[in-house]
Parts: sequence; structure tokens; C-alpha cells
Amino acid sequence: MKLWGRSSWPLQAAFLVALVMLCVDPVSAGSRNHRGPTVSYQVKQGTCEVVAIHRCCNKNKIEERSQTVKCSCFPGQVAGTTRARPSCVEASIVAQKWWCQMHPCMDGEECKVLPDLTGWSCSTGNKVKTTKVTR
Repeated sequence: MKLWGRSSWPLQAAFLVALVMLCVDPVSAGSRNHRGPTVSYQVKQGTCEVVAIHRCCNKNKIEERSQTVKCSCFPGQVAGTTRARPSCVEASIVAQKWWCQMHPCMDGEECKVLPDLTGWSCSTGNKVKTTKVTR
């Protein structure tokens, strides 16, 4: 997943990474991360934790940021984003692409689902953070 925006660190990028982690056969975070060793540990059920942060190139003044999270969600939940932080959300929100239903934006930001349903944007004033879900 890629996140485009010019504002503070957008934790919404965790959503796609966590979703992909749930869809892939279980593998320890250490063997999946080629940027260095990672400690393997259990995450409390119903929660998500950030295990790696990645910052990518700056193209046309648009910075791409992402992070890797480890989630342990209850049945009927999947990894998502709530108030710009990784979290467990109802699976129906993701399945039906009702992204704003999981309240992915910070307080005071407006959430809009992208026209092609591939993600959402959070905006306040002239700042826009866009999160696209890619598979």
C-alpha cells in the first residue's frame, strides 16, 4: 500500500500491510522483513502493533510512507485503521469497501472514499492524505 500526502506521519498505511499479512501464510515478521532483524513476539488479541516503518522516495514533492504492523484480531475482524492508527475493524467494512466506516482519519479531518473504491482520503484545510489499498 502506498500513502501519498504532505502532512504528518500517516499511520493509515498500516491497513493494507496488515491486511496482506492476514492473507499470507503465517511467517514470522523477522523472515519477512529484509531490512534487518525483527524480534518475534505475540500481540495481545484484539490489537495491532507497528513492527517496522518505511519511508520511500520523494516523487514530484509527494512522499510515500508505509509501515508494517502485526495484528491479532478477534473472529469477524480484520486489520484496519482507526483514527490514523492500526486497529482491528469489522470484516464487513473491508469486504464492502466502506473505508470511512472504520473512522480512519484523525479527529477534525474529513474522510472521503475514493471514487474507484480503492481507498480513502483524509483532509483538513489544504492538506490531503490519501491511502490506496492495493493487492
